[in-house]
Amino acid sequence: MEDKKVLLSVSDLIVRFRVRGRILTAIRDISLDIYEDESIAIVGESGSGKSVFTKTFAGMLDANGYIDQGKIIFNDPELADTKVAYNAAAKKIIASSQKKLDEYAKLELGKNEFLAMEQMKKEKAEKESFDPVKKEELEKQIAELTRKRTNNYNLHQTLDPKTQKDEMKKISQEIKEADAQIEALTKQIKEENAAALKRVREDSAYQNAYNEKMSKLKAAYDKAITGEIKKETKKQNEILAKEVYLSVGRYPYTKRIQLVRALLKELRSAYQHGLNLKDDDVRNEVFDKIAFRVKYLDETAEQLHGTCILNLANVKYANDWGQIRGRKIATVFQDPMTSLNPIITIGKQITSIIMKHQHVSESEARAKALDLMNKVGIPNPEKRFDDYPFQYSGGMRQRIVIAIALSCQPKILICDEPTTALDVTIQAQILKLIKDLQKEFHYTIVFITHDLGVVANIADRVAVLYAGQIVEVGKVDEVFYDPKHPYTWALLSSLPQLAQRNTTLYSITGTPPSLYNSIVGDAFAPRNPYCMKIDTLLEPPMFKVTDSHYAKTWLLDPRSPKTEKPEIIQDIHGKLMKAFNV
Repeated sequence: MEDKKVLLSVSDLIVRFRVRGRILTAIRDISLDIYEDESIAIVGESGSGKSVFTKTFAGMLDANGYIDQGKIIFNDPELADTKVAYNAAAKKIIASSQKKLDEYAKLELGKNEFLAMEQMKKEKAEKESFDPVKKEELEKQIAELTRKRTNNYNLHQTLDPKTQKDEMKKISQEIKEADAQIEALTKQIKEENAAALKRVREDSAYQNAYNEKMSKLKAAYDKAITGEIKKETKKQNEILAKEVYLSVGRYPYTKRIQLVRALLKELRSAYQHGLNLKDDDVRNEVFDKIAFRVKYLDETAEQLHGTCILNLANVKYANDWGQIRGRKIATVFQDPMTSLNPIITIGKQITSIIMKHQHVSESEARAKALDLMNKVGIPNPEKRFDDYPFQYSGGMRQRIVIAIALSCQPKILICDEPTTALDVTIQAQILKLIKDLQKEFHYTIVFITHDLGVVANIADRVAVLYAGQIVEVGKVDEVFYDPKHPYTWALLSSLPQLAQRNTTLYSITGTPPSLYNSIVGDAFAPRNPYCMKIDTLLEPPMFKVTDSHYAKTWLLDPRSPKTEKPEIIQDIHGKLMKAFNV
């Protein structure tokens, strides 16, 4: 894919959910580049993380879900291009910001002394608390007791007081015992901390040495920060002040002022810690704590111009999603009936989206909607324009959902199992429609499915997910005809078309692991017939098969015994040709 531009770059992504007092890790350290004009399929069993993964870059995570780590960089020049008015109010804010930054830059002159003082404070804090290993062990016990208590409480709520009194009494007693143990352990941590703090405070020799050294460092720091900053730093601060204003220019005035203050506070800390603000990556990280950084490009008398680094894992302003979701990233869901409003006409549902994102008149929106209805294969669109969803068949409703998704000509079209609710004949038509329209609209397809037959028809590349991780990724031919991960072998072996007459259909034994727990080794190890000892101990790295094909399995380690893929998927092409009488 070297000749294609990376449209979406996901790196080190971790997504968690808060569920009944526990944390579920749905996505575990995924990195993946998605290219312009390609079709990539995300496959795996139910619960593998397919939908959650795509929801992260469509801004559709449930309220209890959050991105714990990672970046999702969306490379869209149009959306990244930023212009803000350079009026009197803007100039006043920028001048004030620059003045403060010049003051903060002096703090960098005393960075060595500051960092030494911070290290001393850290060491003192560690000394004032009891053994961190013991503390961690006690906190683990509290977490486990809390988990058991939560499970018991939830179970208690489901029991019938009339017929299950004894069981309810037993569970109530277990909850009380857990509460008592949690209270005792919490008290122990508190007492141990108090004892450690008392020991340090009563150690006069240590306190005197600490205070003396801290006083010397403070005096040296106060002297160092009275120096003058370089002209080069002043020039940097002039650009930084403009970048601060560019980065908050899309917000309402009151929020803008709040964010300017917050960004200046972060930049003060950056100078104080001696961070290299000349480095774009460092500057991006500092800004990302508050708002997207908009890199300054140029200016005129009327406006400032910059470009934004769009990290979709760090969207803090809800209105930003309004510019992305629908307009740049659109989704087609499984059931078209739940995607359409049953009491609003089809035409109105399409035109409302066009008018919202493209800012056109109602008559222009109607013309665009009729054109889209024609493109997605709705017969007599003028007559069907004012019909309601219940007057359409399942396949036609899905065509309308596709028309709505394409109404703003998005860069990415997420197809979340869009053919599951349709019969086989209509499935083929919808898949062909999605693929054909890609040639005209030039969107990237991200296709979520557990049906490998669909993958062969629509995808250029395939990413196989298991337990929230990508375990294999490659071009569709590589993954189909030369798979390397045992889980991919198992998925392919499950294809009904490969089963021989009078034989049992292949199924994967066992169930996926619980994502509430930390997983040691290869997540697929308990279900893997080719499991080795190392699979139960260490998580495998992603091994390179070809420039475009990677698999996360210890079987690819040069030290592993040579293992052939199952006989059922050897010559899979020939077997499928025979199955379909081709």
